[in-house]
Amino acid sequence: MTPAPADLPPAAALRRVHDARRHPRLARELATLTAMFEIHCRDRHGSASGLCEQCAALLRYATRRLDRCVFGDTKPTCANCTVHCYAAAQREAVRVIMRYAGPRMMTRHPVLAVRHLLDGRRPAPALPARPAARGTDDGPD
Repeated sequence: MTPAPADLPPAAALRRVHDARRHPRLARELATLTAMFEIHCRDRHGSASGLCEQCAALLRYATRRLDRCVFGDTKPTCANCTVHCYAAAQREAVRVIMRYAGPRMMTRHPVLAVRHLLDGRRPAPALPARPAARGTDDGPD
């Protein structure tokens, strides 16, 4: 398991998105998100090292959403996703960050940028079926 960044709570080390060996797609998506947040925060908020509190809180929210994605390792990029798991305010804030940082990714993180573009070309998978509710009896009466 890859170590979680030091500024994350201990429970975050157990998240799927931090285990690049078992969940490479989710770990790559988190790395792309983190790079975009760092570009945006450094250029727009003047953060010399790390993220400002507002960006750090939004990245923690995005990490939780990514970790709980119903698609798991077959997750499409958010633009192609059929499930909108972000609240409206956070979705707009992340959209602003991606819109700013996306074009700059090609010069600052070209491998992540190309991989993200290729991931964006994959079709979104069908929504997984919900498990049956407990306590219901579908048998004959």
